Amino acid sequence: MDVGGTCVRAGVVDEQGLVLDTARVGTPSDEDALDDAITGVIEELRNQHDEVVAVGLAVAGFVAKDRRTVMFAPHLAWRSAPVADTIAKRVGLPVTLEHDANAATVGEHRFGAARGARVAALIAIGTGIGAGLLLDGRIYRGAHGVAPELGHLTVVPGGRACPCGKYGCWERYCSGTALSATAVELLARHPGQSTVLARELSRDPGSITGLRVAGAARDGDPIALRAMAELAKWLGKGLALVADVFDPEIVVIAGGVSGSAPLFLDEAREHYANILTGARHRPLARIRTAHLGDDAAIVGAAALALETAVGVRSW
Repeated sequence: MDVGGTCVRAGVVDEQGLVLDTARVGTPSDEDALDDAITGVIEELRNQHDEVVAVGLAVAGFVAKDRRTVMFAPHLAWRSAPVADTIAKRVGLPVTLEHDANAATVGEHRFGAARGARVAALIAIGTGIGAGLLLDGRIYRGAHGVAPELGHLTVVPGGRACPCGKYGCWERYCSGTALSATAVELLARHPGQSTVLARELSRDPGSITGLRVAGAARDGDPIALRAMAELAKWLGKGLALVADVFDPEIVVIAGGVSGSAPLFLDEAREHYANILTGARHRPLARIRTAHLGDDAAIVGAAALALETAVGVRSW
């Protein structure tokens, strides 16, 4: 299951990583209602698939290292909540928790773009940036289970305000939210260069979403193309920082913004290759888009749940 701020998505996954069936429900804002919603989706799918042996929950929040407790989730109701034990008691199955980006990393490593890699990074670009790291073939969670928050690396000291409380975080310049913010800033500086986006901005400021900017870029809108170029620049710069620290052999770009990769990924690769420390004297990481799409976290959570429940190695 992929438990996000907007919806709870679930899939029945087999040992080959194939999603056999799916269900979803909106994410309630109340903790008890959220537990009820998750339980209901599990039971809905179990009624159709009696061979289900375990549950994996991929959660957009801080998960304790023992993968039993959600310590904090900015868009979910849980606070220091024993989610795994609560759901396991309700459904009578073993339950494993994992950070959603970590789960997606496992999915892509076991069945997708990072298959076989020993050192890999997954960068999930959506509303913000989620990240997962695979070091020596295993997910790296840090001392307390909350690593890696790569989206909150400071790339512009004193830059755009971030909901985390800091300024200039990477995700404020490289995300769907960042794409719309950049487009609005460019429209203010160059009001005559984009008739489509300018017209939409004057009519409804909320209509300038990252998705809308990407669509305008595909149509050749000059402001949208410049916003995409800015996203590519910051993606390349951020990846160079990540590579300087972790030296991955592969970086997987996932998340909703990855669907627009043809508009920015080649340029991001060039920025990365130009500014990486010692770039012309060391191997470059391969930079690929995710193979599993929106199902990566679901597949990864299922693989981790299966490993925990019955000892089947997931990577």
